[in-house]
Amino acid sequence: MKKLLTLLGCIVLIVASSCTKQYISPSTTTNQTLYADLTPSDWSLFSDGKSYTGSISISQLTSDFSSIGGVIVAISFDNGVSYEQLPEVYGGIAYSYTYTSGNITIYSQSALGTTAVAPGSTIKVKIILVDSNG
Repeated sequence: MKKLLTLLGCIVLIVASSCTKQYISPSTTTNQTLYADLTPSDWSLFSDGKSYTGSISISQLTSDFSSIGGVIVAISFDNGVSYEQLPEVYGGIAYSYTYTSGNITIYSQSALGTTAVAPGSTIKVKIILVDSNG
């Protein structure tokens, strides 16, 4: 009985190890990383009176991409040494964003959401456009 189980185990081991794995890698990467700076003068009071907004025009953000792809936004207060992915609370200010075809809007308000707070220094913005096959 032991010989039969050993033989059966060897056969299973040989069959299982003979399977091949296929790795399919995309031939091209269509993801893009873009950078922009928002200076203190780029911010304007939003209509709700509780937020400031800073807009960034992105020509690569077409209506098709806006429908199918994804957008990741991160901000840096140390000229690109480190980034904080949005949404984020930094220094008591809550940052978030929305995007539409051709535009990304970053919002700035107090962490409690009650008071509009405009950033007082230049913010470096990293925008990552992640393509999808839809």
